[in-house]
Amino acid sequence: MIDRYTNPEMGSLWKDPNRYQAWLDVEIAVCEAWAKLGKIPAGALKTIKAKAGFDAERIDAIEKVVKHDIIAFLTSVNEKVGPDGRFIHMGLTSYDVVDTALSMMMRQSLLLVRKRLLELKKILRREAVKHKKTICMGRTHGVHAEPVTFGFKVLVWYEEIKRHLERLDRAVETISVGRISGSVGTYIHLDPKVEVTALKKLGLRPAPVSTQVLQRDRHAEVVGVLALIATSLEKFTLEIRHLQRSEVLELEEPFTEGQKGSSSMPHKKNPVRCERMAGLARLVRGSAQVALENIPLWHERDISHSSAERVILPDAFILTDYMLTEAVDIIGHWVVHKDRMRTNIEKTRGLIFSQRVLLALTRKGMSREDGYQLVQRNSLKAWNEHGDFRDLVSADPDIAAKLSPAELRACFSLDPYLEKIDYIFERVLSHEG
Repeated sequence: MIDRYTNPEMGSLWKDPNRYQAWLDVEIAVCEAWAKLGKIPAGALKTIKAKAGFDAERIDAIEKVVKHDIIAFLTSVNEKVGPDGRFIHMGLTSYDVVDTALSMMMRQSLLLVRKRLLELKKILRREAVKHKKTICMGRTHGVHAEPVTFGFKVLVWYEEIKRHLERLDRAVETISVGRISGSVGTYIHLDPKVEVTALKKLGLRPAPVSTQVLQRDRHAEVVGVLALIATSLEKFTLEIRHLQRSEVLELEEPFTEGQKGSSSMPHKKNPVRCERMAGLARLVRGSAQVALENIPLWHERDISHSSAERVILPDAFILTDYMLTEAVDIIGHWVVHKDRMRTNIEKTRGLIFSQRVLLALTRKGMSREDGYQLVQRNSLKAWNEHGDFRDLVSADPDIAAKLSPAELRACFSLDPYLEKIDYIFERVLSHEG
């Protein structure tokens, strides 16, 4: 089922041919390093580089017998190279190859996720600026609070994506390491110069110290970043789902030509793509939990992490990549109902201006406690009797004794809610050109 959510570019990074090629790249880089130290004849290295290859089907067939993927891989490679294949894998253990190649694949995948994040960041900036002054209802606990702007809401998301980019760059640095240090990491059958030379060619740096494996806190950090990204995408699309409810209808995810929302109710336009994001985010977060559990291993190495990583790493990257692609399309083509946003502001009949009335009373010398009591009794009456809050406070003699009609009218203006928006946008965007 994961194929349904697989973009070709990311999917190809985690297919067997790419994994085997990464293994081969490691093996050849090590052979080149040994040759520089005079341990592999120049002619043998030339033959290895010319003939080394693999047959994925042959590897699968051998593995069914030997029950060891690297041995199956090496057998296939040696069948192509011939006698000089004896120099391949010299001094190495399986996870010199597997872990180093895995770091290469994870780094490639992170850079692709970074590309998607930049696409989303661009869309969010566009929409935030476009709707900077599109006033809408701010809500806390699902209840009308005070007005904000729709662009402000999107700007919050934009800033969050910027933080994810910073985290992702740190994760790239964390995982850009390999190990060519032998069976338990002590170079007993290797020269450390081989590791330095080979990893430099592969674009990695040596882990300062490792056992038979790279320590899995590195991998958990990477998957943790993916989980954070996926969770933010769920957060963004959850807001879209709330705003698409029939009672609200301020925003809608794209509904394409020919799309149908229900097998029984032709009128339905459901936020199914946003709902799908919630489900997929749970899977990515689940992968993060498994990655954390992969950190404790017995002594210098066991393989309890290996089987789990074969599932969680491809899935976490593929799903995060898919979710980012979806988010770019959903946000890039959503439908914003500005008129409905204004209508919804008016639904609570002026109650959202209660704090402005309270502050106006305190500025006139009334204690906050007394002012709060006056405003609350009128607001509760408006709630319970479906009255107009502005009319109620205007008719309240205790409030009228403190505030003139003009001062009360000023409390019910939307203009002040736009006054600081430019400041906030400038603070977020000023250093980005």
